Amino acid sequence: MTEETKMILEKLSEMDRKITDIQLTLENETNKNIKIIAEGHLDLSRKLDDALKVENEKEMLLIRVNRLENELRRVKEKIDAIA
Repeated sequence: MTEETKMILEKLSEMDRKITDIQLTLENETNKNIKIIAEGHLDLSRKLDDALKVENEKEMLLIRVNRLENELRRVKEKIDAIA
């Protein structure tokens, strides 16, 4: 084997170790961290959905109260007109 071939094989071996290290880092750190972040975002999304649900119910109640107040005002006006 020539000296040049040995150098190339050493470089390939070194590159293989680096690639393996990168793969392990991706599997053990990066992918786990992404999963953790995604789970956190899912929780935030659920909380936002719950908050929006409460907000929508609040809006509906405000509309209903407003409508009832107007109806009560009309009834009072009719009673005043009769009296």
